[in-house]
Amino acid sequence: MKKTTLRFATVAAAAVMLLGTGAARADLLKDIREAKKIRIALDTGSPPYGFVNEAMKPIGSDVETAQMLAQDLGVALEIVQTTSPNRIPFLQTGKADIVVASLSVTPEREKVIDFSTPYAQILAVVAGPKGVNISGFDDLKGKRVATTRGSNNDKVVTTGAKDAQIVRFDDDATLVTAAVSGQADIIATSPAIVSTVLQKAPQKDMVTKFTMSTVPLGIGLRKNEPELKAWINDWVTKNTANGKLVAIYKKYHGS
Repeated sequence: MKKTTLRFATVAAAAVMLLGTGAARADLLKDIREAKKIRIALDTGSPPYGFVNEAMKPIGSDVETAQMLAQDLGVALEIVQTTSPNRIPFLQTGKADIVVASLSVTPEREKVIDFSTPYAQILAVVAGPKGVNISGFDDLKGKRVATTRGSNNDKVVTTGAKDAQIVRFDDDATLVTAAVSGQADIIATSPAIVSTVLQKAPQKDMVTKFTMSTVPLGIGLRKNEPELKAWINDWVTKNTANGKLVAIYKKYHGS
């Protein structure tokens, strides 16, 4: 009798474990469709990827990309405002379903989240006054270089310019303000941010000095969401081939 009871208890425990495993495995794509809403983390303080226009409406290449994705998925878009340091934590803690916020694909990030097929590329550059001689990392020795905290630009310049004084701002909008106001003369950022600085302050005479790296941008997803990842990869592939994603990027970045 005791052996039968023990055998039954063992089988029951195994069944519970199997049920628990099945219950733990989520299908976020299904959940999004049932909720009829997708929560996408966007940085509206990072022009031209994301910013707010005169009518206080979010626009930018990432914003339009997110809008098109939600429309093609057949659900409403809920924008979850984020900044560079919060993009991955928002994804990991479930505050956002996906991230479309100039998120560079890097080996370090791929250890903790998944990425879609790249939908765009981004250059990481160093820019400064036209008259200052800077052609590589060695020329940044002892110089004050501003960048956006937690961004790929931060990582690349910190690794490459070990003898520079790195000053970090919390988001791209604050970095732009610092450059325009004269708090930062040399910046490690993207060409789009350099253009934004020049639009706001043409007298700065800021030029791109050298390219630190070229990296692909991907849509960030939590690990173990194969259905959602497959759908997004297919979506990126189709809309790259038909030119829609290229047109959005060209509209805001000029190339």
